Amino acid sequence: MNQGKVPAPPTLPRMLSLEQVQEVLNLGMPSIYALVKSGELRAAQFGGRNVWRVREDDLAAFIDAAYEKTAERIASGQIPDVDTPGGS
Repeated sequence: MNQGKVPAPPTLPRMLSLEQVQEVLNLGMPSIYALVKSGELRAAQFGGRNVWRVREDDLAAFIDAAYEKTAERIASGQIPDVDTPGGS
């Protein structure tokens, strides 16, 4: 008799459509496609021609990286105060 434990099924990441990503980022679809095409936003194509999905953790990583890049650009003076919220 096998009295070993049954392994738990693997946990799969939640997949988001590009429309869902668009809603989260509040950007136009051309911007979403540009981010995917450039590789800035990691995505995969499944099945049909326009069936793209982004893992939830990849979207979170993209958002975190955007915040880091923005902070670096502000600190280095690449973004003038006029372009920042609350800037003169």
